[in-house]
Amino acid sequence: MTVLAKPYLTDVDASVEQLVYVREDEYTVARMSSEGLAGFVASGRALAGVQPGETLRLAGEWEEHPRHGSRLVVRRCERVVPSTVRAITLYLGSGLIRGIGPRLAHAIVSHFGERTLTVIDTEPGRLTEVVNIGAARQAQIVQAWAEQKEVAALMVVLQGFGISPLLATKIYQVYGNDSRDVLTRDPYRLIGQVRGIAFHTADRIALRSGVPEHSPQRIKAAVLDRLETAAARDGHCFLPLPALLAAAAGLVEQEEELIRRAVDALLAERRVVVETAPAGPGQVVYAKEQHGREVALAAHLARLLRARSTLPLRAFEEHEGLDEDQRAAVNLALTSTVSVLTGGPGCGKSHTVRVIAATVRAMGGTVTLTAPTGKAAKRLSELTRLPAMTVHRLLARQPEREEGTLFQQSPAEADLIVVDEASMLDLQLATRLTAAIPAGSHLLLVGDSDQLPSIGPGSVLADLLRVEEVPRIRLTRVFRQAQDSGIVRAAHRIRAGELPELPGRGGFWFEELDDPDQVADRVVHLATEAIPRKQDVGRDQVQVLCPMRKGATGTAELGRRLQERLNPAREGAAEHWSGPSVFRVGDRVMPIRNNYDKGVFNGETATVTAVNPQDRLVEIRTDDGESVAYTFDELDELTHSYAISVHRSQGSEYPFVVAPIVAEAGGVMLRRRLLYTLVTRAKAWVVLVGQREALELAVHRLGYRRNTGLALRLALSLES
Repeated sequence: MTVLAKPYLTDVDASVEQLVYVREDEYTVARMSSEGLAGFVASGRALAGVQPGETLRLAGEWEEHPRHGSRLVVRRCERVVPSTVRAITLYLGSGLIRGIGPRLAHAIVSHFGERTLTVIDTEPGRLTEVVNIGAARQAQIVQAWAEQKEVAALMVVLQGFGISPLLATKIYQVYGNDSRDVLTRDPYRLIGQVRGIAFHTADRIALRSGVPEHSPQRIKAAVLDRLETAAARDGHCFLPLPALLAAAAGLVEQEEELIRRAVDALLAERRVVVETAPAGPGQVVYAKEQHGREVALAAHLARLLRARSTLPLRAFEEHEGLDEDQRAAVNLALTSTVSVLTGGPGCGKSHTVRVIAATVRAMGGTVTLTAPTGKAAKRLSELTRLPAMTVHRLLARQPEREEGTLFQQSPAEADLIVVDEASMLDLQLATRLTAAIPAGSHLLLVGDSDQLPSIGPGSVLADLLRVEEVPRIRLTRVFRQAQDSGIVRAAHRIRAGELPELPGRGGFWFEELDDPDQVADRVVHLATEAIPRKQDVGRDQVQVLCPMRKGATGTAELGRRLQERLNPAREGAAEHWSGPSVFRVGDRVMPIRNNYDKGVFNGETATVTAVNPQDRLVEIRTDDGESVAYTFDELDELTHSYAISVHRSQGSEYPFVVAPIVAEAGGVMLRRRLLYTLVTRAKAWVVLVGQREALELAVHRLGYRRNTGLALRLALSLES
């Protein structure tokens, strides 16, 4: 890369016209305009978090990029108040001030000129002089301006801590005018209260604010962070005390004795629970919330198992087409208040559930079919020919007041409640579900115990299968129609720890490539060109699944490339950048957090229908036809679904699946359950592209067991 002869620039004011590219590490490329320079491109991590319309004071040097030409590599960047008519118009019309769009911005600046911002700040009543601004719009603009000023002041404070403008906005949304006071007095409060702020960020603020490294406040925050990280990243409900001490000590670089004191203090404050395991790691430590859920779930399951059935039992009539195990499964579901039905693909679980549901209905009983995700519920409905809903929709109802969503006391009042894809139930959702089921109702959990466990903490289905007192049956016979499927054959070989037939046939195919960049290129080509053309299907029939998030073959980079191929930027079309993601009309997205107020839940899929800079909104329509609006500040609740993780694909099936299989970063995510889950997401074809040794690694490497105490608690509850 050549450094041009242009001088090092200082104090050059320029407006952000458009964001071109934002990388995961916040490296940003933007098109800029300035009174003193022709339009130019600026790049660098110093631009992290900038938005179109902002005026920046830049310092850097010019470089010649081999592909993109001359650009300013920014070393320092600070936000300044725009002062020219063009810059003010761009700023007001960018959507940064809610209630002002491009047309209204032009009208306001045409009326007030370079004094526009002064008028808004000191004489806001004069805004009504502009056509189309009444009292309501004027009040909205004044409020948005005041909020923007406070956030801007907060950004100045946070700039030295490396905090992005997006996070500064979120801090302000939570604490309002108390934000700076919270940052000064107790920055560790941010953890858990502000989405996107974890221990490292809060700790950076605290240390630079003068909090001592050995502060009890700091060390307690580190202990809680290690418990939260273990739950969020690895699904653990607890950590053995020695492991927790070591992890927290490494995080804050302090002696383990200080960590032990912090654990004792948290125990006294009732923020953690310490127990002694009857067999295993000795003392273990739970976060209070995880412990409460685990205890409650064991109690609810024991209550249901002990209850006398309310099902109006009559003789079970034999159904044609059921084998011995399926008949046993039907009888088990009819006679047990809690039962588990497991089995791999092609073993007839869905047909068995259909017979169970039909039998209960024929007896005069009521049936509720449910699943953890919308797609799983829809598939269950199609297979059983009965209505089905998500567990969240079963439990949740719209609030009558503005106090938030309430949970009904017993919304699951049916004689039989069936939960499909039960391996996806995490501790929290399973606790809510069982709490809502009255004693005497039958609960049937259906799933494949060889698939990945839930995204959230816990391993509910696996734990139940470890308790002898829980009735269960496993279907093992693969029916003739399924035997012809290459996907089913490959899945059963993987489950047994055997390599599938290579390169494959009948719906399963492996294409060997060693270089990760070539693998990524091939995946993009297969998903966007080769498979749609050869199979004569729409591109929306092909889903890319990734074992990893980072790297050339991870969800972030492949998702970006697929978006640029399938839904590129269009001249004049509105778009909005949120971190490294850009949202455009037509994008396929999915919520990654449950939002009961909006009525959308983790794992649902949707399409972006509008990007509205004036009201700072992105509107989506779910595949169920519901229209939902997200503010620009809420967009971290959405992710694009062009390429998704295998975990997020659980409960869904796709006609065609393409997946990279490479050992980047040591292939830490490549495990048997992940590969098995990946392959079984496809209905017609699954194409794996990558390294043979990576495929072998995934087949032979078992996953770790999550730290949970549910099985032991339930067994002890049933003994007492």
